[in-house]
Amino acid sequence: MHKTDSDRLPKSASAVDGALLRESWKVFQIMAEFVEGFERLATIKPSVSVFGSARTANDHADYVNAEAISRSLSDAGFAIVSGGGPGIMEAANKGGQAGKAPSIGLNIMLPKEQTANQYQDIELNFRHFFTRKVMFVKYASAYVICPGGFGTLDEMAEILTLVQTGKTRHIPIILVNRAFWSGLLDWFQDSLVANNMISQKDLDLISIAETPEQVVKLIFDHYENRDFEPSLQEQEILLQL
Repeated sequence: MHKTDSDRLPKSASAVDGALLRESWKVFQIMAEFVEGFERLATIKPSVSVFGSARTANDHADYVNAEAISRSLSDAGFAIVSGGGPGIMEAANKGGQAGKAPSIGLNIMLPKEQTANQYQDIELNFRHFFTRKVMFVKYASAYVICPGGFGTLDEMAEILTLVQTGKTRHIPIILVNRAFWSGLLDWFQDSLVANNMISQKDLDLISIAETPEQVVKLIFDHYENRDFEPSLQEQEILLQL
C-alpha cells in the first residue's frame, strides 16, 4: 500500500516528546565525559598523544617501534596518551608505563576491536568520538602518528585541520615510518597542493621520523625557545577548541 505524507509523520506528539527528551539527556552524558576528562588530564603535563592501528600485532616492527618511542618520551618526562586499546595503542601505553611518566588511555566503546589494554595508569572511557578527540588535542605538547587505518587517518586529519585553521596551537605533528606514509604525502603534494586545496606551507606542519631518538629530538627542537606550557594567547585559543 502506498504511504501518504500523513503516514510518514510521527504518530503522536508524545512520541516526538519522548525522542526529544532522550536526545536532551544525552547532553548531560556528553558534559560528564568532558568534565571527567578535564579534571583528570589538566594536571598531566607535558604529554604526547600517540596514534596508530588497533590491529598491529605485538611482534610487528611498528608495535616494537611505538613502544620504544613511548618509553623514550616517558623517560624524557612526557606523559603518554593513547586510545587505550590494542595494537599501537597498547604499545604506546606499555612503553609509557615502563618509563618515568604516567601512561593514559582514552578508551572508546565500540561494537568490535576496542578492548582496554593493561598498561594504563589513568583510564578514561568515552561513548563519543568527538569528546575523546578533544582530550587528545587539548593537553598535548606533540602528536606522534604511527601507521594506522581509518581511525588514525581521521585523527591525523582532525589535528592538521585544527592547527592549519588556528583552532589549536602549533605543536609537532610527527609521522612515524616514512615508507608507510610516503604515498599519502605524495598525494598531498601532487593533488592537494597542486590543485590549491591546501598551501605548500601546510605541509610544513608535518615532520617524519623513524626512531625514538628522532621523535624526541623533533619535539625538543620545537620547544627550544619556548615553554611546554601554552602561552596566554594559546590558552585562550584552547578554551575555544
